[in-house]
Amino acid sequence: MSTFGAFPRTRLRRNRRDAWSRRLVRESHLSASDLIWPVFVHEAPEAETPIVSMPGVARHSIDHLVSVSRRAYDAGVPAIAVFPVIDPAKKTLDGEEAINPENLVCRAVRAVKEACPELGVICDVALDPFTTHGQDGLVRDGYVVNDETVAVLEQQAVVQADAGCDVIAPSDMMDGRIGRVRDALDRAGHQKVRVLSYAAKYASAFYGPFRDAVGSKGNLGKGDKRTYQMDPANLDEAMREVALDLEEGADMVMVKPGMPYLDVIRRIKDEFGAPTFAYQVSGEYAMMRAAAQNGWLDWDRVIVESLVSFKRAGADAILTYAALEVAERLARDPYERS
Repeated sequence: MSTFGAFPRTRLRRNRRDAWSRRLVRESHLSASDLIWPVFVHEAPEAETPIVSMPGVARHSIDHLVSVSRRAYDAGVPAIAVFPVIDPAKKTLDGEEAINPENLVCRAVRAVKEACPELGVICDVALDPFTTHGQDGLVRDGYVVNDETVAVLEQQAVVQADAGCDVIAPSDMMDGRIGRVRDALDRAGHQKVRVLSYAAKYASAFYGPFRDAVGSKGNLGKGDKRTYQMDPANLDEAMREVALDLEEGADMVMVKPGMPYLDVIRRIKDEFGAPTFAYQVSGEYAMMRAAAQNGWLDWDRVIVESLVSFKRAGADAILTYAALEVAERLARDPYERS
């Protein structure tokens, strides 16, 4: 490493003295264009239903989702990611509702795209919201089977693309699903639909509030997802996952969760140079929000600081439940002014 000088001639605090000089030398920048807003949609008649374990986050009716999606677009958020809260009566062992062209996801996507066609819409491809057991795939003899699951995911991806989804995001962590989904989309005439792979999705304890939000936590019961989601101790394996998914046609890759895995984001960006997204998951969001509600953290500062950390690590975009709130705040008082 080169030497830039020594004290007292070199005083690094000089550039920190004023807001204008801090802005000039700032290395990482955060704007609304960096943010993706995950949203929950439900069948209930209520416009909004608060999620207790995610303060400030709610489930939306389709009509209300359309309204808040337009608000997100007006705030400069490029895309939303839609997650359904499926009626328990429609959940089955094999998750057949996932491939119903009239399911909740497809109806929500059509409504949003009709009202706000310029807003990007991202949809998960996985079976956990639709299954009675809460697993991301088909279960045979107590084990989540790979190839049979992928065959269903292909169909799920196509019905979502038919509904107007712009980005298909397989989050299931089955082997080989990216190539199969890409081929299925192309055969169906959806060559323009992008694929965002949850390439490095870890078997994390930070997902709890999300499972509350979509109603899959109770279904999962005593089971877990460690036979297909990654071991939190592994980094080299994440590189292999990313390499495979890019070879199979992924347009973008994602690391999930985010803050505990900043090293993974940095290494993926350095090694592959591909568009790399981070997901600030429900547990990350909830712990900061809860601490702020207790007066232990300054929410306005800590949420922005956490998002800047993703940019510093190399993330091109960040999925965060605070996306709308942060985007509107940045429009009023840009972080760049501080």
